[in-house]
Amino acid sequence: MHDRDGAEERSRMVSEPRHRVECYGRLVTLAIPTPSGERFVHVRTGTQSQVLRPWHVLTNRNDPSAAMVDEWSLLQHDPMRAYRAKRDLAHQSVTSKYNILGFISSGTYGRVYKAQSRDQEGKLHAIKKFKPDKEGDVVTYTGISQSAIREIALNREISHENVVSLKEVILEDKSIYMVFEYAEHDFLQVIHHYSQSMRTQIPTTVLKSLIHQLFNGLLYLHNAHILHRDLKPANILITSAGVVKIGDLGLARLTHQPLQPLFAGDKVVVTIWYRAPELLMGAKHYNKSVDCWAVGCVMAELASLRPIFKGEEAKLDSKKNVPFQKDQLLKILEVLGTPDDKEWPGIRDMPEYQSLKRLDAYTSRLFDWCRARVSSNAGYDLLRQLFAYDPDKRLTAKEALDHKWFHEDPKPSHNVFYGLSPSQLPPHRRITQDDAPSMVPAQPSQTQAHVSQFSQQMQGHTQGSGGSFASLSAGAGAVLGSGIHTRKKQRMG
Repeated sequence: MHDRDGAEERSRMVSEPRHRVECYGRLVTLAIPTPSGERFVHVRTGTQSQVLRPWHVLTNRNDPSAAMVDEWSLLQHDPMRAYRAKRDLAHQSVTSKYNILGFISSGTYGRVYKAQSRDQEGKLHAIKKFKPDKEGDVVTYTGISQSAIREIALNREISHENVVSLKEVILEDKSIYMVFEYAEHDFLQVIHHYSQSMRTQIPTTVLKSLIHQLFNGLLYLHNAHILHRDLKPANILITSAGVVKIGDLGLARLTHQPLQPLFAGDKVVVTIWYRAPELLMGAKHYNKSVDCWAVGCVMAELASLRPIFKGEEAKLDSKKNVPFQKDQLLKILEVLGTPDDKEWPGIRDMPEYQSLKRLDAYTSRLFDWCRARVSSNAGYDLLRQLFAYDPDKRLTAKEALDHKWFHEDPKPSHNVFYGLSPSQLPPHRRITQDDAPSMVPAQPSQTQAHVSQFSQQMQGHTQGSGGSFASLSAGAGAVLGSGIHTRKKQRMG
């Protein structure tokens, strides 16, 4: 009678899914303790017969299956660990999907690599790996950075020819990898090519094409209520087909019904040489015009092959207070002149107005600056309106695209490199070997390694003559047992 009750109890355990934790589908199922206190392990392989064995038998160290049960018991009592192990087993790592060809660049966010997909298409990609957040001198995993969240969220919602395309996001070993379409050039590289190698100005057709496509991408972002807030030559890419791509949305923000004021999240935005005067004057409320000022700076840099407002940045103090950027503002005043109430209504209300009054007064010399660098009066007029001190008078992206400079000969082309000889084309991005082992796949955890190896064992057996439980458990014991011995050695060491 007792044996019959025990058999019924074991049968009930197998038939009721809520009484077991299934690990990795066709491999192993663990049963929770029965009302009588005895625990059982349920093992199965695909459509093969299911076997139920008492826990006390398998935990006998003389039994070759003991190591397997010891490992699965960790998963049974920690559902989250079981979920992660199951997820990681099916998860493809970055290096399993992409062949890392070399290192492109790095910044405060992390590192960027050139990679090629391992599928039949073999497309090129740029993979951006974010650094983990740090607390003090020790790296502490504090979650996903604000920059990463913004860039992922925004890139997943947008799609435009002149904005870089996000292909996928991979989370691996507490690191985030963003996989983008690959672009062979950027604006900064073009500037260096013409200033250092060609030693000549960028052709007007190329200049117009670059700025026209840049405004086209910016108009799309602004229509989507997105401020980029970090437009500069290094963040504006160009494909080998001559298509401009706006990249790096790490500082970008939604302006339509934001969850918090723009200033609250980021006290300092836009790289200093491309920062609009209202930001330098301490404005806490600003709009899309800060991006249009930055495009004006980029256009002037392409025309002259050097930054037009190259000031020294004053750093934040120990209390993270934003200092007055005197040197940068002086560089702007020297070219555009000192603004007054008529030119910039409301300037007296700016937080740094008293600091501005203490500076020397200047008159505008933008026309003289443009005479030798911009080939037409229309080009000067476009820059003049992009450099308007008053944000409300500054050209918008839409107004800039309608400006006469783009509609007079030579007109911009869809391929920014159209008409250039091979010697005039900028070289592809320089790719180097990474000096940090940041793309080397991390060693799998003990559980993940055991699961993967056990899965291979199971596949080998099930492809054979059907495989008995004895042969399966012996194989699993050999694989998992080696891992357990390794852990013991590590603890002893």
